[in-house]
Order: sequence, then structure tokens, then C-alpha cells
Amino acid sequence: MEHIRCRKAVIGVSGGLDSTLALLVTALAFDTLGIPRDGIIGVTMPGFGTTHRTHDNSVDLMRELGVTAREISIVPAVRQHFADIGQDESVHDLTYENSQARERTQLLMDIAGKEGGIVIGTGDLSELALGWCTYNGDHMSMYGVNGSVPKTLVRTLVRWAADNKFDATGDIHKTLLDIVDTPISPELLPAGKDGQIAQKTEDTVGPYELHDFFLYHFFRSGAGPDKLYFFARKAFAGVYDDATIRKWLETFLKRFFRQQFKRSCLPDGPKVGSVSLSPRGDWRMPSDLETVWNLED
Repeated sequence: MEHIRCRKAVIGVSGGLDSTLALLVTALAFDTLGIPRDGIIGVTMPGFGTTHRTHDNSVDLMRELGVTAREISIVPAVRQHFADIGQDESVHDLTYENSQARERTQLLMDIAGKEGGIVIGTGDLSELALGWCTYNGDHMSMYGVNGSVPKTLVRTLVRWAADNKFDATGDIHKTLLDIVDTPISPELLPAGKDGQIAQKTEDTVGPYELHDFFLYHFFRSGAGPDKLYFFARKAFAGVYDDATIRKWLETFLKRFFRQQFKRSCLPDGPKVGSVSLSPRGDWRMPSDLETVWNLED
């Protein structure tokens, strides 16, 4: 921000882990630079799947951090978009989900342009490894602060911030811990009849603790499928059975190689730990490369 002489930042705040960490990082960066936190524009954008829990946490967090808060429902704009492209709102397919993610990104980009700021990306390393992001939706920003932070570490950092950066009796401490305990979800599909989150990411792509384990040993030591399977069976003995580990390892390998095209055009971001998938740093791979790795029978 100092280099580009920027004094405003725009962040989509969902009430989930990733946007919470990005908001905390940005608030601390503003403090370091001596810029008032009201230069941070947090935007909560409720859609078809937003629950009261995540909405309230996003609003509370922005208030407690002292940033400028805005709320813009994406529902009217997305419905107009559905009408324009002939999408049936009752069909909850990929178009239904991606349209919401791209509408949110469009809002953030245009607000940043209007305010003379930059959009801070929230997507994490685990999502990039699996391609669990919408191309030119939440996949895109002007600076992605979480791009080399795996999901398991995002949760740990938010919990650490709650316990070490804020008064344990304060409201922000309670808000952060509730965010830590909230199921991971993009909230793009409607909530359940009880008003709770129905779309849980780990039900679809698998446990992040497994995927982060696979990614680390694959990237740091070049472990192939059979070695990854062997390591995971030892590390998660008694937690997951062999069939479950094998299932999610196959998912990891297939998604990792098929989703390179999303990593080939990532926004800038810092290398935080020992693993980065940025094409400008640690990982360069043709987007059409097919994996030749297969688990032994």
C-alpha cells in the first residue's frame, strides 16, 4: 500500500474464516502505516445462502474493528443476471453458484475503483490447491493476503488472534471464536429449513486437514501418491479409515492437476510459509498437464 500510495482497502466480509483473517491482517497493516481503520471498507453481501449467523458475525466484526461497513444484497442483481442469461433460479447448479461469486467480486472491484482503493483477496492456499474458487470471482483480487496460508492454519491464526490480540472478555473475542466454530461454507446454496448452513465445503471436497497434509508432503518432499497414502495412514490412524483417506487423496490429485488454470493467473500476494502456488514463485505448471500419478491397487 505504501509503494502504490494507496490509503484505502476494500474487503468482502462474509463472516467466514478467510475473510476474517484478511480483515485482521489489513487492520494491522493500517495500524502499522498509521492510517485510520475507517479507510478499510468492509462489504457484507448477503445472497441466497447467507445465514443469520455469518451475517451477524460479519457485521459485528466490522463494527468491533472500527472499519467502514457497508451492506449490499446481491439478490436483486443476481436475479437480473439470471433473467438475462436464462438461468432458472430453482436450478442450483454451477451457474447458480458462480453468478453469486462473480457479482460479489464486481461490486468489490467497482467500489475500490470509486474509492481509489484496492481489493484485498481472501482465498487461501487450500482452496487454490483444490481449485475451490470461482474463476474471476472470489479467485480474483488486487492483493491476496491469504494465498499461501492453508485452511487449517487460517483457523489456527484466527483463534490465536482471538486469544492474544484482544481482551478475552470483549465482544470481538467472542465474535472471532464463533467464526472459528462456524462450518466452512461458501454459502451459495440456500440454507436448510432450520436456517443453518446446508452447504458444507468439506462434505464435497473432503477434510481440509487431509488435503493440507497431502499438499505439504507433495510439495515439500515430492511425495507421490503411494507415499502420500502411506504417510496419511500413519498420521491419521484412528481418525480416518484407509478407504476414506484413499478417496480424498484421489480427489486431491485429480483437482490439483485439473485446476492449474486458476493458479496461472493469480493476483499478487505474500509467501507466508514454506509452500506457495504462485506462478511467479514456487509453482509453474502447464494448465493442460495431465497427472500420470495413480495409486497402486
